[in-house]
Amino acid sequence: MLDLTRRDLVLKGSAAIAAYALLQASRAGAFPSRSGETVVPWSDQPPALDDPTVVTQLTWEDLDSWITPNDKFFGVTHLEWPKVDAATWTLQVDGLVERPLSLTLDDLKARPRTEVAFTLECSGNHGFPNFTGGIGNALWAGTPLAPILKEAGVLAEGIEVVFWGNDKGTIELHDAIRDVSMTQNFARSMSLTDAMGAANILATEMNGEPLPDVHGFPARLIAPGWYGIANVKWLKRIEVRDRRFVNQFMGRDYVTIREESHDGETVWTETSVGRANLKSARPG
Repeated sequence: MLDLTRRDLVLKGSAAIAAYALLQASRAGAFPSRSGETVVPWSDQPPALDDPTVVTQLTWEDLDSWITPNDKFFGVTHLEWPKVDAATWTLQVDGLVERPLSLTLDDLKARPRTEVAFTLECSGNHGFPNFTGGIGNALWAGTPLAPILKEAGVLAEGIEVVFWGNDKGTIELHDAIRDVSMTQNFARSMSLTDAMGAANILATEMNGEPLPDVHGFPARLIAPGWYGIANVKWLKRIEVRDRRFVNQFMGRDYVTIREESHDGETVWTETSVGRANLKSARPG
């Protein structure tokens, strides 16, 4: 049983509430619980999304536990899926730090271990008629991120932390003033304050097993309360910067556009997708 404490709610926010809501739903009979019971498939489900970035989607009728099995967990990748050799892999922690670090997989596993139950959801889930399975619950395990940043010694001017993945591909940027085709690794960032959050871990396990390839082997960021795009897979480097980081996945894609009113005028704001919004929860 998931032990959801007040501290969990504070640290994990909507992700913890969503996990708890799903657990409560299972008690109400959302999954077969007695011999002979079967789940009746929904007849109004749209066809699968025909998009190469969506590797897998959750099939809701297949659920028989509030924990989503690894082979049924949704997967999204925007660039080329990397094949990482754990024997030679290292995670670099550098940029504006006093003591740059180079950590092997064994180094990460030798550090203090923590486990977190986190509902991971793609920010585009239900944003398209045929993308309704971009969500799942898992027990992630690894080592806390904050002590690693403290060990590296972030310099006073460091304000932003960039998480670089091993996945890379061709990024096209064509507009009135630029005509660029470049090879770039996937990356997302958050403020130093957010990165130092106590709940963030560098995960090497998923549901009691080594992190599967499709979910970021050998290590990925797990940031409870943030949409899936922020939980960078196949980590390669953690870089501390003195300014905001902007790339395709921070400043062009995964940006929300919101109409607001200010002093009787319409103002349009664009915001990089980050923290997850709670969509629904079982009434208490």
